[in-house]
Amino acid sequence: MAEEELRAIIQRCQILDEEDFKGEDFDLFQVAGQKCLDEGYIAEILEVVQNEKNTVIVKNMGWNLTGPLIRCILKHEQDEVKRKQGLKILDKLVQLCSPKELVLGLLEQIEQASGEQACPTILLLLEPLQEVLLKLEKKKAYSVGLALSTILNQLSLLPVPYTKQQLEEDKHGLGQCCVALPWFVRPFVDEVVEHMADSSNEDCKGLKEELLDFCLKSMKYPLLMADLDPLPEGITAHPLRQFATDILDILRDLRELVPQVFSQHRSRSENWDDEDLMEIGSNQHADSLACLSYMVFVQDGFGIDCFPVVFSPSYILQNNIVHIRVLLKRQEESVLSKGLALLENCLLRLQNNSLLIESLDFKMFIAASEDLVRVATMCPFELLRKKSLNTLQLCIDKFEEEGKYILFRCLLQRSNHPGVEAYIIQNIKNQVDLSLRKTEDSKFFTGYSLVALLDIAFSLPDGATTDLLQNSDRIMAALNLLRYLFIKDKELENRTCVWSELQKIRQTFLKPLQIGLCMSRAHYKAEIKNRKENKGESHTSKKMPSVTIAGKKVAKMTSHMELHVLQSALVTFDLIESILARVEELTDTTCY
Repeated sequence: MAEEELRAIIQRCQILDEEDFKGEDFDLFQVAGQKCLDEGYIAEILEVVQNEKNTVIVKNMGWNLTGPLIRCILKHEQDEVKRKQGLKILDKLVQLCSPKELVLGLLEQIEQASGEQACPTILLLLEPLQEVLLKLEKKKAYSVGLALSTILNQLSLLPVPYTKQQLEEDKHGLGQCCVALPWFVRPFVDEVVEHMADSSNEDCKGLKEELLDFCLKSMKYPLLMADLDPLPEGITAHPLRQFATDILDILRDLRELVPQVFSQHRSRSENWDDEDLMEIGSNQHADSLACLSYMVFVQDGFGIDCFPVVFSPSYILQNNIVHIRVLLKRQEESVLSKGLALLENCLLRLQNNSLLIESLDFKMFIAASEDLVRVATMCPFELLRKKSLNTLQLCIDKFEEEGKYILFRCLLQRSNHPGVEAYIIQNIKNQVDLSLRKTEDSKFFTGYSLVALLDIAFSLPDGATTDLLQNSDRIMAALNLLRYLFIKDKELENRTCVWSELQKIRQTFLKPLQIGLCMSRAHYKAEIKNRKENKGESHTSKKMPSVTIAGKKVAKMTSHMELHVLQSALVTFDLIESILARVEELTDTTCY
């Protein structure tokens, strides 16, 4: 029945001129053609479109068959004969139909594809879509941009394969599409390159902008989320890494690689404020440019060899600090790892103690250091927490004295994490030790400049009522620093001025600490006694809050475990008191 209906409409339209076709003819042709395709009469449709007598009909009405034809080809994926027939029909439509109408028809099919059909539809239509776009004479740039945007929007709904097994399986077909896309855009890239010297060619400029936008969108998805490290030898090629290489090649051909990599750099200014930082970070391509910098500077073979050697290590760090912050503010493991790797790469280019604060926007760098602290203390991935702390130490090592001094002061005041504060205090001790080994005094780690730093280190957040257990790491680090200063810096020399500040340290740190120890020990002993007498039950145990580590709640402790924690707290207090006693002994101080 469908075949007969199609033949009838064909016979009717064959005797009409092109201008005599009516809307009714278009509707009847579409309905009859769709029925034939749905019922499997693909050979009959092929015969119609190949018949030269029907050229005018196909030219004017054939694009209406795009939707049912694509569905038919995908439906008969395993039937080689019917698939080849469908592809021949599609090829004939590309040859005869209006490029403008066919572009819209093909993109509509890509846009409507969903789930498992998304990638097969894209892969099927890339070649005919490319051929149709190349035929366009007007608004080619707009149509190419629309096509690329439609394809990327569909792909963005798919999960990015991350593990080696996921890459090899390519369950959703994302890898295949990423391999095919650079081939799809290559003719348009070549066209831009060919006319690049002609500054008056507006069409070429528009096409270049669309291609650049495609490259940047590809950086954000899927490359930002992908693991781009090379796979071990013997494993199937990495499609997303190859896609990254192809994107960089396109940017290089468009002469946009270096400009985009350094597009975020701004000369150092004393007028940086939070709005400036927010403006840079909110750039619609901020994620893309950050990923681009990671690819260029971290991944071997991705393009660093194309940059002039005049770019100094400090300049590269300065340019990338915005990108690093963009990456470190994300939550995903793959993105955070890129931020840490990019920062590490930039820092390793520098000699230790060589980075001057005048060579970069120091406020931005302080903010990046605080981002590192957040990752080190809050990230749920243990490897990234350790990596972040190691990178923070690398930051410290690269700065000269003034940079270290300011960094220590800011992190002590803002980190709000006893473990991090203890880490910084240990670094202060190391710097003081280096300074005392020299004959000349340090401008920042001896004398009254150091006193300003020690005032922060030798303090208790809430005086005698400070939670000593929670702040034990910081307190012990501060006591160890104080003990070291009294031993290494004799009172007669007093190069660190710690002896001059002794009375102040006693009043603001040592005495409140001794009182706090007495209060805390009495409280914990009473709690232990109460639990033992009540077989592990206590009023406070029922109210103990849940514990959260690295953003994850820890399972509620048993009564036995809680008792063990309380007893461990007493051991911690004993350790603190032993160091405190040694400090008092060194200063001939009697116990309070």
